[in-house]
Amino acid sequence: MTLAAMSPRGEVTLLLHAWRKGETGALNALVSLMYPVLHDLAAAQMHRERPGHTLQPTALLNEAFLRLARAGQIDWQDRAHFLAISARLMRQVLVDNARSRTYEKRGGGVRNASLQEADQARDMDLEEILTVHMAIEALEKQDSRKAQVVELRFFGGLTVEEIADVLGISEETVNRDWRLARAWLLKHITETESVGG
Repeated sequence: MTLAAMSPRGEVTLLLHAWRKGETGALNALVSLMYPVLHDLAAAQMHRERPGHTLQPTALLNEAFLRLARAGQIDWQDRAHFLAISARLMRQVLVDNARSRTYEKRGGGVRNASLQEADQARDMDLEEILTVHMAIEALEKQDSRKAQVVELRFFGGLTVEEIADVLGISEETVNRDWRLARAWLLKHITETESVGG
């Protein structure tokens, strides 16, 4: 089932606009409507994490919602914009958690790691999360849409069809962006390794 089938676009967009205008019940209605979709995103992300991770999908999602509520006024465009922001917030929660744990366990040292296919990326350790995060940040400066594709695929766990739906582009464009972004990220990580090592 695609994300499009899980929650009506128009209703989400209306709720986002109402929330932006300060209507108090809009956020609660939005959370109720989108919670299953976002929980699935969080579960997909946590599936990639090592067993025994201190965060669980519900905790990851709750922390992302807290950050979203504290973010203040966002000029919400639509459902796709909401999903993209939510995936980014989940990524930030995981990165902050990884940074904290790396600092505590290893004195803050970060080693580089290779980027794997999203469906093969399992049991990432803390340093790998940070390495991929830093590489995505570098890609974002070069090509923000390709960075969004990677973020939604790698951190959000979305399928090509779902990413096309969220970003409003064709599946062919998603596949091309994913392929080019992976090549760019692998090159960037390799270069970073050779400079750092």
